[in-house]
Amino acid sequence: MSGVRPPPVSRTSRADLAAASDQRRAEASDSRQEGQMTDIDWDELRTVATDAMHHAYAPYSRFKVGAAALVSDGRIVSGCNVENASYGVTLCAECGLVSELHRSGGGQLVAFVCVDGDGRTLMPCGRCRQLLFEHAIPGMLLETVSGIRTIDEVLPDAFGPRDLEEAAR
Repeated sequence: MSGVRPPPVSRTSRADLAAASDQRRAEASDSRQEGQMTDIDWDELRTVATDAMHHAYAPYSRFKVGAAALVSDGRIVSGCNVENASYGVTLCAECGLVSELHRSGGGQLVAFVCVDGDGRTLMPCGRCRQLLFEHAIPGMLLETVSGIRTIDEVLPDAFGPRDLEEAAR
């Protein structure tokens, strides 16, 4: 991608953003050491996501998706996409995963994987990143097309419950 320049960053320098990203990674690492996150078996998560993908209902696009996540209590939850003829009410795999999270006892997401019909890693869409953010521990890890990233890296400056709490004051 040489020759392609990123858009200018206002108010915050790129060095400050890089430092903040490094800080988030360090905090995620610290929380893993404090027992909030366990060792993550990415292969197992990918296997569970692939199994979920085989249950997807995608008769229109034929684009099957599966997702799996490690929960703070050690469980693994999963979901698959479910299409609908009206398209707008189609459910992404992440929606099913969050439903399963709450149906099976709640908790927070620690690590997340999403795969396509060939088992390749997929990046969650923006709507799904927002959904995952609300149900994740700080610094939740995602396997992305560009490697392991934190939720804060894939959804910077996210809107969440704290914003609503502050507005209610």
